[in-house]
Amino acid sequence: RREAPPPPPEAPLPPAGSAQLTKAAAFTLGCCGASFLGAAVWQYERMRREARSIVAWQSTKRGRFRQQVHAWWQSVPEGSRVAYVLIAANVAVCLLWRLPRLEPLMVRYFSSHPASKSVCLPMFLSPFSHHSFLHLAANMVVLNSFAPAAVAMLGQEQFLAMYLSAGVVSSLASYLHKVALRGGAMSLGASGAILAVVAALCVQYPEAQLSIIFLPFFTFSAAAALKGVLVFDATGVLLRWRLLDHAAHLGGTLFGVGYVLYGQDMWKRREPILKTWHQLREGWSGRR
Repeated sequence: RREAPPPPPEAPLPPAGSAQLTKAAAFTLGCCGASFLGAAVWQYERMRREARSIVAWQSTKRGRFRQQVHAWWQSVPEGSRVAYVLIAANVAVCLLWRLPRLEPLMVRYFSSHPASKSVCLPMFLSPFSHHSFLHLAANMVVLNSFAPAAVAMLGQEQFLAMYLSAGVVSSLASYLHKVALRGGAMSLGASGAILAVVAALCVQYPEAQLSIIFLPFFTFSAAAALKGVLVFDATGVLLRWRLLDHAAHLGGTLFGVGYVLYGQDMWKRREPILKTWHQLREGWSGRR
């Protein structure tokens, strides 16, 4: 996640204060809650469809090309499918930055700052936003490397809820840091959300061996990697390094650590939500 936007806004940003942070914190709580609620409902609906498909086979008419595409997509592992969808969304947003007419909209909604005209929505959208192809490529390589393992660990619904929540939490951490410093550039990028994924895996599998893509012969444990990331970003926050948004990185990493330690227990308690959704669904079906 970088602090070097794209073209700056037309006017200088005014100082941000407690009102903006209150809105941002409320949005973060709401977004996290909605993400996990939606994930629970999505999982219920998927399991329901799978159960029905076992009981009754349904033929579908597709053209030959669509059949081939469908067969290929189903052959891709679940974790890779999730990663490809996220990568496609990030690539699409990066391409939108290339359209001059959309520049004001992209700056307002796809880069975040607590003093901008739009405070909340960019917290969700900016983690999908990259202005440079190099920034995009670096983040997507890491996402594609770690997402499949995280999906295998959490399941696609829980993974996406965690990923989306981590993006918003990293934006909130960035806001807190900018307000504390009374400054800072606008931010964008998926690094905060991706670091949450990496941190979650490092906590779950601390003895796993990792390596750097261009230095495959140099390996280190996941636990050592996590400690290194935390020290690096904490140092960046304390020394006020400007190239990267270290506060967002730190927020995402800590969210990933906290989620593995405590968040999964909350996910396991989703049964009341599923029962309520089932009752609502049956009630709607009965009225038809």
